[in-house]
Amino acid sequence: MGARRGRRKGVRTRRAAHLDLIRPGGHIPHMILALPFPVVDPVLIEVGPLAIRWYALAYIAGFLFGWWLAKKLVANAALWPGNNAPFAPSAIDDAIVWAALCGILGGRIAFVLIYNLDFYLANPLAMLAVWEGGMAFHGGIVGGVVGLWIFARRNSLPVLPLIDLAAIVAPIGIALGRIANFIKPELWGRVSDVPWAIYFPGAGPLPRHPSQIYQALTEGLLLFAVLLVIARMGGLKRPGFMAGCFGIGYGLARSFGELFREPDPQLGFLFAGATMGQILSIPVILAGLWLVIRARRQPA
Repeated sequence: MGARRGRRKGVRTRRAAHLDLIRPGGHIPHMILALPFPVVDPVLIEVGPLAIRWYALAYIAGFLFGWWLAKKLVANAALWPGNNAPFAPSAIDDAIVWAALCGILGGRIAFVLIYNLDFYLANPLAMLAVWEGGMAFHGGIVGGVVGLWIFARRNSLPVLPLIDLAAIVAPIGIALGRIANFIKPELWGRVSDVPWAIYFPGAGPLPRHPSQIYQALTEGLLLFAVLLVIARMGGLKRPGFMAGCFGIGYGLARSFGELFREPDPQLGFLFAGATMGQILSIPVILAGLWLVIRARRQPA
């Protein structure tokens, strides 16, 4: 009898500890299976005052890959309406510059205004320190679209096919950016007891979800694979369709990733426990739905 009572007491104790673990604000004990952070110098190469950071390299690699793949897609006439691309592959050379510059500008402006305005008002010169991080991808989407619209208007080209191409190649840049977030490290996940949780430097004594990796896989590689398959199945034959698929896919993937990511400390949880990333994803999803419906009404 004493042994059974002891076992029942032990079960109740473990159950209570588990409930305390998952309760908001509950205590998470030291996890033996949690992983140490694989320290990687955020500076890849440093020569005198010149430092090349992984963060910058992620942007450069993303744009170069996007430029290469976009030209390959334009050169494949079978992917386009009437087996005829709406512009020459050479148009991508200048389009990528407009998309990159305006995308970075839009991402930085959105981050400053939405995520940390008080800090930047007190430290205005810090707004220019893009190499230190601080980009809002939702703002980058708007900036990139504006850049491609300006380029299309200046060169009398259709804008929706350009945005469709950008939508296909963008997830690779997102994946590389999330990996750079992990290396820095920044934008880590919420406290967790999963065996692959990681002790991030500067994130406190408890292990956390490596949410940057989750987002690199979902917003990045998975979304890229899905969009590439859709494009190969005729998605580029209806202008705006690929852009709409990206909006829906990115918005859903970002909202899912935010379930594991620690909210920005200066913002915390917002309406109904949602994060800013989830709230900003709603108009992206709605815009994507509108583009898909609009494109589906057009002949292939």
